[in-house]
Amino acid sequence: MRNSLRILGTVLIVAGVLALAWVVVVWRWEDPFTAIQTYISQKHLKTTYLHRSESFQRTLPAPAHDVNVAWHEAQRAARKYQRTLTRGGPVGKLKIGRLGLDIYVVQGTDHESLKKGPGHYIESGLPGQGRLIYIAGHRTTYLAPFAHIDDIRNGDYMTLEVPYGTFEYRAFRHYVVPSDDVALLENTGREILRLQACHPRFFATHRYIVDARLVAFTATGSGTLYAPPS
Repeated sequence: MRNSLRILGTVLIVAGVLALAWVVVVWRWEDPFTAIQTYISQKHLKTTYLHRSESFQRTLPAPAHDVNVAWHEAQRAARKYQRTLTRGGPVGKLKIGRLGLDIYVVQGTDHESLKKGPGHYIESGLPGQGRLIYIAGHRTTYLAPFAHIDDIRNGDYMTLEVPYGTFEYRAFRHYVVPSDDVALLENTGREILRLQACHPRFFATHRYIVDARLVAFTATGSGTLYAPPS
């Protein structure tokens, strides 16, 4: 009996240590098992995106030299591209230097879509449309793309690449809101890239938000960096 209690005590201690180690690993880095799943999904998204991008680019007009014409063409391309998007499919590639992030964004913010990577809220806009672009991502699971979203600093640059161009944004605001604050999804008539993650980590009571404003874009096939339209 005494030996059985000793064995049980040892098992419980080992289990406790392993559980604590697991929490530390996930807290410091990310959940490795879901990360593998997302890593594989990202490979598939890349293949699909590159194929779709090549096909879409063949329909684009020659890059314009006039900034107003260039933005007009970008808006047309965005509307056309939006019609090709499907839930769970790739939208574009998001890069955030501060986070060392280089990842494909998926269409949709439902649970299954977010397993593949950061999700684009379907009702929000696309680059070049002059609207709110809303992207949500996990902090501790599924590669945890926004694990360190709070490390982004005002003034940091980030880009969102889509088949018709690469759009550059600059962070200017950080804030935390309740998880049921749906006002965040409303379009304000300006092109804002809004990143969202749960806050604090491991909980979903609030949302950590970073807003970035559009500062420039480069049309596909052009080396010209266009400033936002006035």
